[in-house]
Amino acid sequence: MSLSKKIAIQTATEDDPVIQLAALCWRGPKKDREVLLVTSSSGRWILPKGWPMADCTHREAALIEAWEEGGVKRGRAERKHIGSFRAMKELRNGAMIPALVKVFAVEVKKMSKDYPEAERRDRRWVSPKKAASLVTEPGLKAILKDF
Repeated sequence: MSLSKKIAIQTATEDDPVIQLAALCWRGPKKDREVLLVTSSSGRWILPKGWPMADCTHREAALIEAWEEGGVKRGRAERKHIGSFRAMKELRNGAMIPALVKVFAVEVKKMSKDYPEAERRDRRWVSPKKAASLVTEPGLKAILKDF
């Protein structure tokens, strides 16, 4: 973990949360659109998400998370995030810190069965409405309902 990330985690407050980046992966035409959910380490349904990365834009980092956590081999991400929501991020040591999660829409072109976190995560394609009923964060529910 980089020093700047450690400092951000240690000093995160509601007024100055850590930043995380999420990929709202989707496929299909608007009327039949599906979005990709993956399981978190605790088994909750979430979007693929992670930390900003050195030498990557936020958009690029969201695409990397889509690959690592969801198996999105090829996708096209919007240049700007489509929304954001606040959440509490649980760290490996059990500590909870405030996070602002920026969500990037990613149109999925190709998926892979073999991806870095395939053994650790389940994935599921569902309608945005169904996804909103499966996730727990209110802000993410709102983004999914509007998608």
